[in-house]
Amino acid sequence: MPKMKSHRGSAKRFSRTGSGKIKRNRANKSHILTTKTTKRKRQLRRPAEVAEQDVPRLERLLPYL
Repeated sequence: MPKMKSHRGSAKRFSRTGSGKIKRNRANKSHILTTKTTKRKRQLRRPAEVAEQDVPRLERLLPYL
C-alpha cells in the first residue's frame, strides 16, 4: 500500500510537542495591533495546544507528524 500524503497546509501550521500533543500558533497577531494591549500581544506569541476535539481530525490530515 502506498504511503499516505500529509495535508501540506496543515503540516505548515501544526507541530508535535515532546509529549506527543499537537501545537498550534495563536490567531489575531497579524494586524490592527495598536488596539491590543501589550499583555495580550505578548501572550499571543506563545503557542497553544490543539483542543482534544480537533485532534482526531488532525491525526488524519497529518499521519506522519
